[in-house]
Amino acid sequence: QLQLVESGGGLVQPGGSLRLSCAASGFTLDYYAIGWFRQAPGKEREGVSCISSSDGRTYYADSVKGRFTISRDNAKNTVYLQMNSLKPEDTAVYYCAAGKGYGLASEEYDSWGQGTQVTVSS
Repeated sequence: QLQLVESGGGLVQPGGSLRLSCAASGFTLDYYAIGWFRQAPGKEREGVSCISSSDGRTYYADSVKGRFTISRDNAKNTVYLQMNSLKPEDTAVYYCAAGKGYGLASEEYDSWGQGTQVTVSS
């Protein structure tokens, strides 16, 4: 059974940093593209970043470009999202997802984690 578990969320002040982790069990992450998505209260889910399975290509939404970095550690079967210079508008539940496609469309992904809350507030 494919399972993804996010961790690393929490409360941080504006300008601070967090690193989210997405750990996989039941399958090998390096065969899948991994996407990070977020959903704020009252808003639709949006794609934040993704990393390909084959060559490690990365892609970022304009709203996080230059601040967030996605990476993968295949030995640990984990993908990370390093988030720097956080803003209040980054507050959301963050989800990771695995799929055979690539990009920031939810339809590209088949397996989803339960999410981790990120709150940016002073």
